[in-house]
Amino acid sequence: MKKLGFGLMRLPLVNPDDQTSIDIEKFKAMADRFIERGFTYFDTAYPYHGGKSEVAFREAVVKRYPREAFTVTSKMPVWTINEESDLERVFNEQLEKCGVDYFDYYWLHALNRERVEVMDRMDGWGFIARKKAEGKIRHIGFSFHDDSKLLAEILEKHPEIEYVQLQINYLDWDSPAIESRVCYELCVKHGKPVIVMEPVKGGSLARVPEGIERLFKGYNPDASPASWAIRYCASLPNVMMVLSGMSNMEQLEDNTSYMQDFQPLNEEEQDIITQATQVIRDAIAIPCTACHYCTEGCPQEIAIPEYFSLYNIVQQFPELKSNSKLYYDLVAKSHGKASECLECGQCEAQCPQHIDIIDNLKLLVEAFETP
Repeated sequence: MKKLGFGLMRLPLVNPDDQTSIDIEKFKAMADRFIERGFTYFDTAYPYHGGKSEVAFREAVVKRYPREAFTVTSKMPVWTINEESDLERVFNEQLEKCGVDYFDYYWLHALNRERVEVMDRMDGWGFIARKKAEGKIRHIGFSFHDDSKLLAEILEKHPEIEYVQLQINYLDWDSPAIESRVCYELCVKHGKPVIVMEPVKGGSLARVPEGIERLFKGYNPDASPASWAIRYCASLPNVMMVLSGMSNMEQLEDNTSYMQDFQPLNEEEQDIITQATQVIRDAIAIPCTACHYCTEGCPQEIAIPEYFSLYNIVQQFPELKSNSKLYYDLVAKSHGKASECLECGQCEAQCPQHIDIIDNLKLLVEAFETP
C-alpha cells in the first residue's frame, strides 16, 4: 500500500456548525480521486462526525467500489462499553454502518490508563482476537493517547497486537507531554509497525508562521507546509501508514501528489524541519488538534476546538482579532461561550494533548468576551 491514509474525521460539511452534515457528493469526488491515484486506506471510527463517518464511508466508497478496491479501519469506542455484551453489539453495528463483512484493521480506540482497565475487565483484547480468528478482522491493534510507561505495559502484556496507532508529528516528536519519539521507539523495540495520526497536528502545521513558510519555499517552492509534515512522518522507517484528515479536494490533491511516489526527507530537509520546529513551537499558543474528544459530554456544549483555533490565529496574526471575534460570536450563538465553562474537568480528562483547557478558556474570555 501507498503510505497515505484518508482519515474520515474532518470530512467536508454542508453546515460548518453541524459535524453530522457531511457533504456526501464532495466526499464521493474526493474518494474517487484518492482511489484513482492508487491509494486504498480509509480510516473511520464510531464517534467521528457525530456517528455519521462510518455511514458516509459506506455511501461514498463501499456502495460504489468492489471490496478489493479499498482497505478500511474502524475502532471500538471503549468509553461506551459498560458490559461485555456491548462489544459484540457495537462491533456488529459498525460492520452494518460501514456496509462490510470484515474490517481490514480494527483498533481499541484512544487508549489511556482508564480505558485499558475497562478493556481488561471486559476482555476487549480477547474480543478483537476472537473476531480476527472468525475472519471479521484481518489485523488488530489499538490507538494510543497516554504516556510511554503505559504503552510499554500494554506491549509487554499483549504480544498478539499487530499494530499501534500513535500521534506523531515534528512538533510533538520530543514533546514531554505527547512523547512521540519514546512511544515510537517502544513500538520499534517490540516489532510493531506504526500508523501515524495527527501528522499535521489538526492543521496547525499546514498554517505555519511566515518565516517558516519562506524557509520551506526557499528549498522547494512547490511544496506545501503540510507536505513537509506528512513526509516527515512517512520517512520514519517503522511507519506503515500516515493518516491525513482531508476536508476538501485541494488538500487531497496536494497530499496525493507527493505521496504517489513518496520520497523520504533528505538530510538537508531534516535540518530545515529542525529549524522550523523551534519557531513553530514558540508561535502556537494552544496545541489543540481539533479532535473534538473534549466536546463529547460537555454540559455547556462549548465549542472548545473552534474557539482555540480562533485564539491561535489571533496570537499569530493580531490584525485578524476583529475578524476572529466575529467568528467567535457566530459560533457562540449555537454553543456555550468560554465564560460559561463549569470547570467540571471532563474535557481535560479526554484531551489527548493534555491541554489545560479550563485555564485556556479563561484566556478566550479575555480575548473575545471582554470589551
